[in-house]
Amino acid sequence: MNLKNITQNFTQKFPGDFSENTMQRQTPEVLFCFIKPAEFDNTKLIDFNENLSVEIGLGALENDKDFLVAQNLPSNVRTYATAYAGHQFGNWAGQLGDGRAIYAGEIINENHQTEIQWKGAGATPYSRHADGRAVLRSSIREYLMSEAMFHLGIPTTRALSISKTGEDVIRDIQYSGNPQKEQGAVVVRTAESFLRFGHFELLSARNQTDLLKQLADYTIENFYPEVNSENNPNKYIDWFQAICDRTLKMIIDWYRVGFVHGVMNTDNMSILGLTIDYGPFSMMDGYDLEFTPNTTDLPGKRYAFGKQGQISHWNLATLANAIFPLVNDADALEKILDNYGKKFWTDHDKMLANKFGLDEVLPEDERFFTDWQQLMQDLNLDYTLFFQSLEKAVLDIKIDDFSNSFYRNLNENELNRLSNFIEKYQVRKLKNKISETESLELMSKTNPKFILRNYLLFEAIQEAENGNYDLFFKLKEALENPYENRFPEFNQKRPSKYDNQTGCSQLSCSS
Repeated sequence: MNLKNITQNFTQKFPGDFSENTMQRQTPEVLFCFIKPAEFDNTKLIDFNENLSVEIGLGALENDKDFLVAQNLPSNVRTYATAYAGHQFGNWAGQLGDGRAIYAGEIINENHQTEIQWKGAGATPYSRHADGRAVLRSSIREYLMSEAMFHLGIPTTRALSISKTGEDVIRDIQYSGNPQKEQGAVVVRTAESFLRFGHFELLSARNQTDLLKQLADYTIENFYPEVNSENNPNKYIDWFQAICDRTLKMIIDWYRVGFVHGVMNTDNMSILGLTIDYGPFSMMDGYDLEFTPNTTDLPGKRYAFGKQGQISHWNLATLANAIFPLVNDADALEKILDNYGKKFWTDHDKMLANKFGLDEVLPEDERFFTDWQQLMQDLNLDYTLFFQSLEKAVLDIKIDDFSNSFYRNLNENELNRLSNFIEKYQVRKLKNKISETESLELMSKTNPKFILRNYLLFEAIQEAENGNYDLFFKLKEALENPYENRFPEFNQKRPSKYDNQTGCSQLSCSS
């Protein structure tokens, strides 16, 4: 690894706290604090994503394993954490910041910037009475899922490595007053930038308009080439439109594959439209618009699968409020937000059409999609397996072909409902202007054959905690080719024994 390629561009451009004091506190007037990572004596590397490392300009691993757990760092790497704020479950939370994330800096490679950070390498001033550590359980989930999302073609942060720290960490996974020892771990993750809505909310809330402008200009110049930043009086309006466009694409992709983030607080929203902060997430098994994997979210189900479009709109509205001092045009911001809501459903229907192998959305498709959605909801059919069955049986559809997507025995009326819908689908496909082969190709590239279900992660974590990483590496191989059915044993609905399993169907923010 060529660690000399790591620069500290961000810390050179913005005000910071240089004390290296990890005491948890408010840090007014600064965007980051220099800190030192925790020391670990008995680390063990589990996996290193060498292809990603070479791609971003860091190179092969060679003898730099210490870097992956933030130990014995070279002099050019001075570690830091950033300050941000946010709305959590709809309520203003004030200053938050990187509580478990510590930055190494950036790599500039052929005009492309990549930020590198450790997750779980110790406390920062923003840890909020926590220890800044991460457990093996949550680290495996983030490492595998972020890579799974990348290979599904969804904007996301990525995982460079995962290592055990050799120390125990105390966690209360269900907040039940029963904390347990767990194995500690560190993940190194990368992104073009980890800037969040919350970074801009913090500066706006503190009325630091000059610094807000500086951060916005930095973001536009480095990460938004589609925005004309020279002599453009509408620069910030155009930037907000671009943020909305990227966010919309990400959320539509979530719906396409059945991903539920679980905690869409504004501090977990990337300013670049990346999927970020993999905590109580889940790929959806049985179709349910009210499904939320996050036990903390259960009372109101604010972040349920069916509400992710609505919440992304709400979060963008809070961002609009934050950057208003730069725009000073409420009508322009409101128009963009109004158009977001309209375009969301247009793009959502286009995505659904692709999943069904339809070449365009017709006026009558609104009813068709609504009927399908109600059918899936009422019968609780497996979202991914339904479309796989539809694709495999499209030339000669039989109801038995869909039995692998049933989570319960369907009665005669329910089977008739499914049969009637399939007949409607066959009639609708006759209006396609593309061939049957082209329709199948459209379905094949839109509907994944492999999704990283929570029960698979649960099994891999159980084995890894006992020192066996075979399933971990097999899942990693499977997720690299999600549109191919290379591992049929993974292409199954969730086993009933996991229906109410803590850490599988039920997750907390500490997951």
